[in-house]
Amino acid sequence: MNPATTQLKGLNPAAWDGTSDEDVVKRVLAGETALYEILIRRYNQRLYRVARSILRDDADAEDVMQEAYVRAYEHLEQFAGEAKFSTWLTKIAVYEALGRVRRRGLTAQLDSDSDTRVMPTLTSDTRDPERQAYDRELRLVLEQAIEALPETYRMVFVLRSVEGLSVAETAGCLDIGAEAVKTRLHRARSLLRKDLEQRAGVVAAQTFPFHLSRCDRVVEGVFRRIASGG
Repeated sequence: MNPATTQLKGLNPAAWDGTSDEDVVKRVLAGETALYEILIRRYNQRLYRVARSILRDDADAEDVMQEAYVRAYEHLEQFAGEAKFSTWLTKIAVYEALGRVRRRGLTAQLDSDSDTRVMPTLTSDTRDPERQAYDRELRLVLEQAIEALPETYRMVFVLRSVEGLSVAETAGCLDIGAEAVKTRLHRARSLLRKDLEQRAGVVAAQTFPFHLSRCDRVVEGVFRRIASGG
């Protein structure tokens, strides 16, 4: 596959909502390499969340995202289609993030004294500024509680409760069994602080937002690396 030398200018991701990942992959492999941007923008949020759940650092998470996209592009012809493209891509990001943890000798910290669960609640999109500020503070508390989870539980919690993947999808991304997913999710919830149940007036899916400016930066970084041969 020839390296992509440019990205789509003025791309409207919503215009491609009806196009499956597999169809986009086929078109990229057929030579429309600029269409790879569709897949990058489609999964930036997920890859950022899962990479950050492992590394707990914004810059490291972005580095892993770029590395995962480049590796996926370089091996796109090996994508067999037996699993979802999103699962295949997420697994690459997970492996890259875990590899970085191992290389740096990082260790997860277990707060064995915590034995609680989180129950984020839905709130209205139209709130006064004071309420919005309060919600932002609670979201930060929730993010900090998630970050305090041991790595194995944190990854499952982010994929299942934050990103909304099914048990089967989560198991596929992490190469573990369905029962392990269920057990780790239960344990993750039990380790989150008890006061979140009363205070978390935010939706878990709103945590760790990946803003457009950062999305653009990742897209540009991936295409720059692809154009230079990795």
